[in-house]
Amino acid sequence: MSQNNTFKAGILGTGSFLPENKLTNKDLEKMVDTSDEWIVSRTGIKERRIAPPSMTTSYMATEAAKKAIEDAKITAEDIDLIIVATVVPDMNFPSTACLVQANIGAIKAAAFDIEVGCSGFIYGLSIAKQFIENGTYKNVLVIAADVLSKITNWEDRNTCVLFGDGAGAAIVGQVEDGYGILDNFIGADGKGGMHLYMPAGGSRMPACEESVKNKLHTIHMNGQEVFKFAVNVMNTATIEVLNRCGLKPEDVDIFIPHQANIRIIDAAIKKLKLSKEKVFINLDKYGNMSAASVAVALDEALKAGKIKNGDIILMVAFGAGLTWGSTVIKWFK
Repeated sequence: MSQNNTFKAGILGTGSFLPENKLTNKDLEKMVDTSDEWIVSRTGIKERRIAPPSMTTSYMATEAAKKAIEDAKITAEDIDLIIVATVVPDMNFPSTACLVQANIGAIKAAAFDIEVGCSGFIYGLSIAKQFIENGTYKNVLVIAADVLSKITNWEDRNTCVLFGDGAGAAIVGQVEDGYGILDNFIGADGKGGMHLYMPAGGSRMPACEESVKNKLHTIHMNGQEVFKFAVNVMNTATIEVLNRCGLKPEDVDIFIPHQANIRIIDAAIKKLKLSKEKVFINLDKYGNMSAASVAVALDEALKAGKIKNGDIILMVAFGAGLTWGSTVIKWFK
């Protein structure tokens, strides 16, 4: 394929996978000192999906990928690159993307993981866009998958109510000019990295008896600081990407925000002066699934018929790093 040709990148198909087991707020009342009323009022979450002990990130990613491939009407052998966004890989190496490649038989595909927390799906779309539009690749599989239940401290009532497991995937390929991914805006503020992190398991603190005993292989979060960051960056990242596209908030047909907390989403809607009817929300059913949140929400919105040809889709997310990402898509199908 010539490097001199320019193509427009867009999403050709989507898929998602969710474990069957549901953990409700009533279930959590039996585990920690909390209540359904407290969780719903502060987060908007009513239940979340929890993977069984034997289920891996690569399994969920593979199942979501298969559905996206089918939806795009291509085969696994048509895929040139696999990008998996995850913070809970099956293991440090090989990458989860390589495991997925083997699972689906994408024998021609390069594969790698990215680790940017909840912003991962949008980061992945941004990377895929470059490969498609410079003519290097024709089909890129972007997957966001996490089994956060396996790194959640189920004794910490401030964090254990927030997270769930899931996977979403998209095939990025060539679409007609004027459609597809119009632009992305991704960024990071590493100074805030310690507001949302897992202390142990890396080179800084390798696994040992003490690290396991002290639950240092679980999510640690400064909720107040993350909340302030999220409310601010949801607004700035949205305005920035819309400006890059020459659009205004009122031009958006459907807004898919990261499904972390209803208060953060409500604050973003208020600042952007968006109609609530344009906002897709499913965090009440799934909680925060990290990078998979936006990916699953996009797939559900499409399957529910909420997105039609020519619609302007705005997606925005924030996550560990601290990171953020926003993207605008003019839907083509």
